Amino acid sequence: MSTLAVIGGGVIGLAVARRAARDGWTVRVHRDDARGASWVAAGMLAPHSEGWPGEERLLHIGLASLQLWNSGFLDGLPAEVVSARGSLVVAVDRADAADVKTVGQWLSAQGHAVTPTTTARDIEPLLAQGIRHGFVADTELAVDNRLVVAALAGHCERLGVQWAPAVHDLAEVRDADAVVLANGIDAPTLWPGLAVRPVKGEVLRLRWRRGCLPVPKRMIRARVHGRQVYLVPRADGVVVGATQYEHGRDTAPTVSGVRDLLGDACAVLPALGEYEFAECAAGLRPMTPDNLPLVGRLDERTLVATGHGRSGFLLAPWTAETIATELRANRAAEVAR
Repeated sequence: MSTLAVIGGGVIGLAVARRAARDGWTVRVHRDDARGASWVAAGMLAPHSEGWPGEERLLHIGLASLQLWNSGFLDGLPAEVVSARGSLVVAVDRADAADVKTVGQWLSAQGHAVTPTTTARDIEPLLAQGIRHGFVADTELAVDNRLVVAALAGHCERLGVQWAPAVHDLAEVRDADAVVLANGIDAPTLWPGLAVRPVKGEVLRLRWRRGCLPVPKRMIRARVHGRQVYLVPRADGVVVGATQYEHGRDTAPTVSGVRDLLGDACAVLPALGEYEFAECAAGLRPMTPDNLPLVGRLDERTLVATGHGRSGFLLAPWTAETIATELRANRAAEVAR
C-alpha cells in the first residue's frame, strides 16, 4: 500500500488526507498545535458574493467546489457544521450600490444568476434603515470552521489516518511515497520559490445574549463606504470579518482594525451593538500574486496545495479532488513502469 505524508493539519491538509485515505493510501498528517488560518476563518462558501470582475478563474473553481460540498464532501460530517444557507449582498451608500451592481451584472453576464433587490430589508428586516440595494445568492453556504476542522480530523482518524509532528525539512518525510505541502504560509520554507505570502485578517465573534434581536438566518456581505464587511451566522451569534492587509507574520489584532469591523458591522446590523463581544483574533491567509491557489505537482513525488487566500474552506473539496487525481496518475505511471 502506498504511503502519503500530508504536511499541514488545517482544512486543506485534512481534506486532502481524508480523500487519499478513502482512495486506499496509508496517510500520515504532520501538524503542530498552533491555531492557524483555519481556526480564525469565517467558513463562507460564497463564490458569488466573493466574486469580482477579473477573477473569473477563481469564480469557476469556487463554483465547482461549492457543488462538491453539496455532493459528497459533507458526508461523514455532522449536520450542524452548516451554520447558514444563502447570502445577501448589500450596499450602504450610492458608491457601494454601484459596486454591488457591477458584481451582480458580471455574474449574470456569465450565466451565474443572482437575484437583484432594491428592498433588502424585506429579505433581512434587521438591516439598518436606508439599506435597500443588493442581490441574493441562494446557493451559497456558511459552515462553522472549527466544527468542520474537528469533524474532518475525527473522520480521518476513523479512516486510519495517523498524526505526526510538524516537519522543517522534506528529508524528514523521505520514507513516504508521496508528499503534499498543505501548510499554508509555511510551504515556501520547505519548497523555496513558492509564491505564497501572508496577508493578515482580523475576525470578531459576537455572541447573542438573552433579550437581543435574533441572529440573521443568512450570510450578509456588505460594502460600507468602500470597505467590505461580512456577517456570518453561528448557532450562538455572528462572526464578523475581515480586515486584509500586508503586515508580515504579525497576528496581533489592532485597535483600528477592530474599530472598523465593529463600526461597519453595526452600520449594517444595528442590533449587533447589544451582543456580547466574545472574541477577537487575527490570522494569516496564504495569498498568491494572482489570488489563485497553488494546487498540483512540484516533482515526481511532491505536490502542493496552498495559496487559497480567503477561500480555503470553499476550495477544500476541489483541492482534495485535484490532488487525488494527481495521486492516481502517479500510481498509474508507477504501475506502467
